[in-house]
Amino acid sequence: MKNLKALISGMNSLLSSYAIPHGTGLGRNHEEKEDETRTPFQRDRDRIIHTQAFRRLKHKTQVFVGNRGLSDHYRTRLTHTMEVAQISRDMARTLSLNEDLAECIALAHDLGHTPFGHAGEEAINEEMQRFGKEFEHNNQSLRTVTILEERSNKYNGLNLNQEVLEGLMKHRTSFDSPSDTEIPRSPSLEAQIVNLADEIAYTSHDIDDGIRSGILNSDELVKLSLFARAKELSDASGTEVKSSVIHILVIDAYSETEKRLKEANISSLEDVYAAKNDLIAFSASTTQELKGLREYLFSNFYNSPEVLVNSNKGKEIIQVLFSDYEKNPPEKVLELQERTNGSLDESIKDYIAGMTDNFAMESVSKASNT
Repeated sequence: MKNLKALISGMNSLLSSYAIPHGTGLGRNHEEKEDETRTPFQRDRDRIIHTQAFRRLKHKTQVFVGNRGLSDHYRTRLTHTMEVAQISRDMARTLSLNEDLAECIALAHDLGHTPFGHAGEEAINEEMQRFGKEFEHNNQSLRTVTILEERSNKYNGLNLNQEVLEGLMKHRTSFDSPSDTEIPRSPSLEAQIVNLADEIAYTSHDIDDGIRSGILNSDELVKLSLFARAKELSDASGTEVKSSVIHILVIDAYSETEKRLKEANISSLEDVYAAKNDLIAFSASTTQELKGLREYLFSNFYNSPEVLVNSNKGKEIIQVLFSDYEKNPPEKVLELQERTNGSLDESIKDYIAGMTDNFAMESVSKASNT
């Protein structure tokens, strides 16, 4: 069996000078004996995928609530997460960055997401505002891995490495609002990769799901320059349009990233942390194309009557559950409150945010029958 130190040394020799290295790094909040065969980030990856929160992503909405009862082929929060992780690993490898770290951040980035997609997030946020608080799924993902998940009777959470936690703190997409959970330096390049990979994944697969559902039409989408380029590429190669969208965005990101790294004279991890602007990014022209495509998706897909009617039902379910649990807290809510030493509203929020779509629907049905 190869010595772990030798393995880590070999892996680090493949990384760029501005990548986060394998090894102990910033370490964990609670000191642990290192594994005999797995690097620290490999252990973190395994801890994440073995959580209940990760398994529940299988039955959480990406866009279509309950997969519309028509097909198993639409994305769920779990399949989205897996696509983000795949793109993140590929990009990190190409840019000589830490694949394992990028994968960890990607696998954990949506653990705090609510049932019923972004409609569910809006509903819980509205409920928490009554208490002078806010709900934001990135912060909830961080809370999930640091407090809510259990793997030891010695501490709360998964005791992940600080680099992973910082990556979650700095994870942002166009869907997200600013957060007060920040660290006083720029994100690692591995965290920035996940941000872009998330946007690449949901843009490509939402187009695919939208066309599959019949809500979107290729003849209309082709009027948008980014989709038109992808369609031309897919026609020539005989592949699906979604694959061409991913290819165009990834290749553009590689080119722009190399340009920004050179212009900013990035040669070390310290340079990355001190950078004032994102270093992993799309070019200005592709950013504009992507903006136009995203605006079209918001108007014609996310806010389409067929999607909204089910999203609104999801919001109503969360509102009913929150109100009912305030009056009659379930035993599991009270257990959460005791374990986290928090307020009742925080525990209700944690409990509902962790639900799958199906469990939330079943729970509201039970509540209405009592």
